Amino acid sequence: MKTSVRPHRISRITTLGVVWTALISLLLVVGIAACGTESATAPTGGQPADTIYDFPIVFYQGQDVVGGENLALSDLRGQPVVLNFWAGLCPPCRAEMPEFQHFADDYAGRALVVGVDLGQFFSLGSQEDAMKLLNELEVSYPAGYTADTDVIRELGVLGLPATFFVNSDGSLHRKWQGVLNTEKLTEITDEMLTQ
Repeated sequence: MKTSVRPHRISRITTLGVVWTALISLLLVVGIAACGTESATAPTGGQPADTIYDFPIVFYQGQDVVGGENLALSDLRGQPVVLNFWAGLCPPCRAEMPEFQHFADDYAGRALVVGVDLGQFFSLGSQEDAMKLLNELEVSYPAGYTADTDVIRELGVLGLPATFFVNSDGSLHRKWQGVLNTEKLTEITDEMLTQ
């Protein structure tokens, strides 16, 4: 007995394949946008007129450096801060973290590196994923997370990683969207420290 595939069944299978392909493509585009690797700067001129949006940070590590486990960004005023937004399941974030560690070691006492996990807002990992990445890469600079859902909108975080260079008075010196290396971190921080 010979079996044949009905034309309407082939059409349904083809349609499902097209739908799944479109869905997977959309997810890839969203994932790439969330973990953008394009580098762009948006200098603000370092004007102390406005302070950067203040939000709470719960630290996974580095409490001894920042002076507590539950702080606000404003609690860190008085020193320049390199504020890096990242996520535990963001490949570009993973790629730049060793650079940030090297930089944090070199600039200890001159500028404070603080990592803030935003994985939960970008569907790029949980707090457990973030802590696992910190341990795996042996990152020791202060890092934590925020539950403030307004951070992304208020600071204009378009994707991860994103880095904000904050003057000691709490004003924004410069914003960088995308991956940074030690050379660029040094260049922008030195610019911030000499103004």
